[in-house]
Order: sequence, then structure tokens, then C-alpha cells
Amino acid sequence: MAAILVGAPLSLDHLVRVARQGASVTLDPEARRRMSQARLAIEAITDGGEDAPRVYGVNTGFGALAETRISPADVRTLQHNLLRSHSCGVGSALPVDAVRAMMLLRAHVLALGHSGVRPLVAETLLMMLNQGVHPVIPSQGSVGASGDLAPLAHLASVLIGEGMAEYRGEIVDGAEAMRRANIVPLALEAKEGLSLINGTQFILAVGGLVLHDALALATHADIAGAMSLEALKGSGHPFEERVVAARPHPGALASAANLRTLLARSEIAESHKNCGKVQDPYSLRCMPQVHGASRDAFAWARDVLSREMNSVTDNPLVFTTSEGADVVSGGNFHGQPLALALDLVAIAAAELANISERRVEQLVNPALSSGLPPFLAPHTGLDSGFMIAQVTSASLVSENKVLCHPASVDSIPSSAGREDHVSMGATSATKAGRVVANARMSIAIEALVAAQGLDSRLPLRAGGGVAAAHDAIRAVVPTLLADRALAPDMQAIEAMIRAGSLQSAVEASVGALS
Repeated sequence: MAAILVGAPLSLDHLVRVARQGASVTLDPEARRRMSQARLAIEAITDGGEDAPRVYGVNTGFGALAETRISPADVRTLQHNLLRSHSCGVGSALPVDAVRAMMLLRAHVLALGHSGVRPLVAETLLMMLNQGVHPVIPSQGSVGASGDLAPLAHLASVLIGEGMAEYRGEIVDGAEAMRRANIVPLALEAKEGLSLINGTQFILAVGGLVLHDALALATHADIAGAMSLEALKGSGHPFEERVVAARPHPGALASAANLRTLLARSEIAESHKNCGKVQDPYSLRCMPQVHGASRDAFAWARDVLSREMNSVTDNPLVFTTSEGADVVSGGNFHGQPLALALDLVAIAAAELANISERRVEQLVNPALSSGLPPFLAPHTGLDSGFMIAQVTSASLVSENKVLCHPASVDSIPSSAGREDHVSMGATSATKAGRVVANARMSIAIEALVAAQGLDSRLPLRAGGGVAAAHDAIRAVVPTLLADRALAPDMQAIEAMIRAGSLQSAVEASVGALS
């Protein structure tokens, strides 16, 4: 796997490769040149001593203390104190994939060449990534404006040989982790501490991985929905291209195309084509419209996050020209664009779970299930079958409704009123992760229940894609012949969805899905 160039354009795929697949990273030579040029502007300020103009975070304090001038002798101490004072995170530690994503994104911001830090700062972060030195970063403490200050301070502390880090499965102090990896901790120069913590990289790292998972979940929603439709003897006519093209939202078109592929060559559909049934319930008939709306929301969020991934979120920014350099304070660190996008990701993912749970109800309710056994129980009355699987899905769906209250509508001023509007984007990102995880389990429950319904339709075979999904599930989870604990079955299918193996099995049979 080729090393990913940091400082060259990054994509969501690059993020996942580094965060979850351990791809190596290296600094783009052009980025090193940009960084060195911008660094000259900062050094000109520090070399100016007491006569130099006041520049935020270079020779002044921070936040509400921005008017306090710092003497040249204390400039380096200022940067180390900043990391120590801002290491105020609480809560459970971020998983390693999110930490790796943060490290990549923070190095990338610096490499874009508007921060004024030495190339060594970015290179040290990249060495840590390649050697597997992962700072321990608490998941709570950011309000998502002036950057994700507390989480990034915990990240940056390890660069200076402080804080805590995970190294080869063991949690040790930062200095020891750097020693074991043979990486020299940094002695920070002017502005470098500030540039390590000003930005949206917590929101973007957590949110980017969540969005990647949500995009994959949309395809699995189509797979599980098609399984339910076949088990319930539903109609594929609402997914005809001419029908969906009359209202051509891109997500609906993609979802309908998936459903047509999954349902093609169905013996079950052929068996009831003259049944006289006029219309299916919305949870079956409106899959392209509901799944598609979520897809369109995810696509918009992907555009937002992709732009952010290649944006400079530091402050102040250094701009160099052939005539000199300017250092300008701005607000690019504010997380509002990401907060809004990730609140929408949560809502869109929750809707995939909402409609999935309704299909589970169709499958287990004997008044709705087109002749399937009550609760799909092997022995009605003696066995409860999948009765409580639907209850579990309902619980997850209800929890998601609480989590979908948008964090981005909140703001609590901080820093003595200097930071008087904040995004709460870190909360948007973390709760979106919980919603997507709940939705993934809801869809796993649907696939489990629908597989049992398809068993009841045998020897008739479902469409090629649905049959492939059914076979893949049965290779992992056997048919329910008597009541047993369903939690391991649900977890096994959730793991298939999370790993992508269920989709891969389907695509091996019918070709690529959207």
C-alpha cells in the first residue's frame, strides 16, 4: 500500500486507510517548502523582540488574555503551558481509529502551509502515526469553536513527551511511548503549541469515520429491505426506473437501482404475481424515497467534510507572497459547518433504522406478515421466536430519536465572553456515532428476522441478490428451530455489516451496488 502524501489533497478514503488499515504517511515535499516559507514570517516576529507587533498566540496570551503581551524570553514556555492548561478532557478514551484520524488531519492542516510552524512538527506527528504511538484522548471536553482545544491538547501533549499514549497495546506515559518508538519529543517554538490545538480535527476525525460507516449502512438498508420485501411477498413494481425517475432525487434513483438488482429473477415474486394485492405498506413500497433521502443527506455531508478535510482551520493564518508576509486572525476554527452536517447525518441514519424497525414489525406480526408464522416462531406458543428482537429494535430507534436533537442549535459562551458563540460540533460528531451504531444493529436485526421469513418461503428462491444475502447469513447464523438467545445472532450479523462482508457476498453474486 503506497504511502499517503500529507499536504496533498486528502479524501475520506485516505482517512479510512490511515485510521483503520494502518496506511503509512509521508510529508509532501511541496508541503515542506510551503511550511518553511511561512515559518520565516513567524520567526521575523519573534526576532523583533519587544519592538515586534503583537500577534495573537505568538507573543500574546490566549483567548480573553489575547491583549497580554508575552516577553521574548517566555515565548517557548507559553506554547508548552498552552498544551498543559488545555489538557482538560474527560470521559472515555477515543478508539484508536479516531485518534489516528485526528493525527493525520492535524498534520495535514499544518502541511497546508498557513500555520507558520516548522516542518518538524508535522513530521513528528507522521512519525508517530507510522510507528503506532497513539495519544490517549478523552472523548468529552470540546465545544467545537476556537478549535477542539481539549482533545487536541491531549494529542499534542505526547509530541512534547507528556500526556499518555497507547503503544503496541499498552498504555504508557507520553515520554515512554516516544522513547520506545525512538521518536524525539518536540521542544515547541513560537506559535507551534497554538497551531497544534486550533482546529476542527476532533469533529472531523470522529465525524468522517461515522460518515463512512453511514454511507455503507445505506446500502445494507437496501439489502435488508429487499430481504424483508421478499419474505413478505411484496411487489417490486414501485422500484421500476420509470416510477422513480418521475421524481429523480439521486439517492432514490440509487436505492431503487439496488432494489431492482437484488430482486431480479425472484421465484417468490413470480409465485404471487396475480395475488390481487394492490399496494404494500410504506415501509416496503417507499424504500427508495426514504433510504434515498438519507443517501442524499449523507452525500451533502460528504461534500462538507471533504472540503473541511482540505481546509486550513488554524488561527492566526500566515499568508506569504513575493513581497512579504501577513499574519491574520480569523475564525476558520469554528466548527459550525461540521456541526450542522453531522447533526443531519444522525437524523438521516436514524431514519434508516426507523423504517427498518417497521419492516421487522411487518415480519413478526401475524396480522401483517402474509401468512408467516406468528413472530416467526418455530412452534407457536411454545416458542416466542423473534418477538423480542422487534422490541430491541424499537428500543434502539427510540434512543436515536433522543440523540437526534441537534447539538448545533446550542451555544454556551466561553473564555470570558471572547468566544461568545460555539458550535458544539464535537457533540454532533459523537452522538452521530451512537446513532449510526444503533441503526446498524437495527438493520442487522431486520436481516436476521427476514432470513427466517425467507426460510418459510422455501423451496421458492428469492431474487439473486436477496438469495446471496440469505446464504451469507445462514453461513454464520443457523435457522431458528427452537428458541435460543438471539443476541449472539444479532451481533454476528452486525459484525458482517460493519466489516462489509454481507455486501461483498451479495456483490459477488449480482455485481456492484450503489
